[in-house]
Amino acid sequence: QVQLVESGGGLVQPGGSLRLSCAASGSIFSINAMGWYRQAPGKQRELVAAITADGKTNYADSVKGRFTISRDNAKNSVYLQMNSLKPEDAAVYYCNLDQGAGMAYWGKGTLVTVSS
Repeated sequence: QVQLVESGGGLVQPGGSLRLSCAASGSIFSINAMGWYRQAPGKQRELVAAITADGKTNYADSVKGRFTISRDNAKNSVYLQMNSLKPEDAAVYYCNLDQGAGMAYWGKGTLVTVSS
């Protein structure tokens, strides 16, 4: 079993920044990719950013140039630096770990609120 614990969410004003962290623990024998998804009220969960084991990144168009994903393989951790936050970025952000072979795990989420 794999556990993912997110942290770093909170309330920020428009234009502000937050850094999300996710630490994975448990039976981690391989990691294809780690990523961040978000779900706003009344909307479907969507990919925000992902990073593969070899460092390739993928971003949603809506966050390109503002968000940066990074990872620390030694710590089985992934981070999301979010700059120039907009009200539409407000959502619950979920960490995802893809081990391949159809095995993926989710954290419980961390709430990001963007409001003045």
